[in-house]
Amino acid sequence: MSRTNQTIDWNAELESIDPELAWSPWEPSTKEPWSIDRSALLHRRAGFGANQDELKAAIKESPSACVDRLLGKKSQDSSIADTFEEESAILARGVLAGGDSRNLASWWLHRLLHSPSPTIEKLTLFWHGHFATGAEKVIDPELMLEQNRTLRRNALGSFRTMVQEISKDPAMLIYLDSVTNRKAHANENYARELMELFCLGEGNYTEQDVQQLARCFTGWEIRRKQFRFNPYQHDSGKKSILGFDNVDSGEEAIDCVVRHKATPQFIVRKLFKFFLCDEPEPADDFLAPLASAFVDSSFSVQAVVEKLLSSRLMLSGWPVGRKIRSPVDVALACLRGLQATTNLDALTKRLRPLGQSLFYPPNVKGWDGGRSWINSSTLIGRANLVHDMVRDENTRFGGKSLSQWCELQRIRSSEGWLAYLETTLLAKPLTDDARRTLLSEAESKNDRTSLLIQLCSLPQFHLS
Repeated sequence: MSRTNQTIDWNAELESIDPELAWSPWEPSTKEPWSIDRSALLHRRAGFGANQDELKAAIKESPSACVDRLLGKKSQDSSIADTFEEESAILARGVLAGGDSRNLASWWLHRLLHSPSPTIEKLTLFWHGHFATGAEKVIDPELMLEQNRTLRRNALGSFRTMVQEISKDPAMLIYLDSVTNRKAHANENYARELMELFCLGEGNYTEQDVQQLARCFTGWEIRRKQFRFNPYQHDSGKKSILGFDNVDSGEEAIDCVVRHKATPQFIVRKLFKFFLCDEPEPADDFLAPLASAFVDSSFSVQAVVEKLLSSRLMLSGWPVGRKIRSPVDVALACLRGLQATTNLDALTKRLRPLGQSLFYPPNVKGWDGGRSWINSSTLIGRANLVHDMVRDENTRFGGKSLSQWCELQRIRSSEGWLAYLETTLLAKPLTDDARRTLLSEAESKNDRTSLLIQLCSLPQFHLS
């Protein structure tokens, strides 16, 4: 059979899937058409979901054009993007004037909800968890805001450039104690995390590598909220790192780490898990085409993300239901799917007990994701999050009440409302029994909001 006609079984075990087939570009066919369901999958994974109008518009363009638009590549009305950025900048200035880092989360939620380039925002969230830095230690909101902008600016760019910039980022310098790194006593915190958590993973470096790398970063400090190199505090002796000799500067050392053979696999593995599935762990051979694309493109993140989102593995539908939504995903899926807005300060507070407080990752490892999002406490909390959000008088749907919005959408029956919610918010269809139960309760209450809350309390709502 020609490879162009091969498909991937939705129920196939990952280890049984041919990597060459998995990472080849997906093309619509009679058997696998470009459909609302595939569009919804792409919008959930590349962004934070979409409403029915957006999904219908997407299937009128090609899958590749849809990916380009989500990535911010496709030309769009520049005034929309400009207006969005101007509005975001005004909100950011208000946060900084208040001086409270916790209010940064509301600013970012506004971007996550309204950005015309959702994949860039989703990747910014990915990098925030990867290069995790917390405002409980970096108490200056301006530094946290600038780091967020650095992550966004480099989200799809060169990983090498990203690492160089984040290594000099004042918030990172404070968070991992690089500001106390002096030639008389090298602080090893950043050197260790750069290799273990940011680039290589465990087992790919030695304690001597950590010690030598820390020496390279001596003299890196902050003056007036900006990175500054202090040559008087720099250990200028030559160092050997990861098999590279005669290394002196921090910049040279970072290049040695990025160029290590373990880096491509480490980064593409994390991107694979973020966009496609939480489990199982993919084999190195399976990820090899992604790692090659990463290296061949001079460590371009965009090259890997485009390959992931456009692949047969993604658009065949195999990933459906194989990721657990993060708390932020849960909230934004409802808001984006229903053209809704809400009080973002209140939403920020509702997200905290669920384990995902933006700008406050739990530790330097960031959020574990996957099954760690779900336990007996957070499952109840997630249901309460949706309940409180949609019942909040500040929550509006297209600027109107939910019942008024449904009328404008020509949704006039419980069956029609459930069908809309199922297509828009769920990764997997309801069972017949679940559908009957929901409709029976909806008819007895005759309440659009109750049906929405009931749907979002089902286990399958928490799957992406």
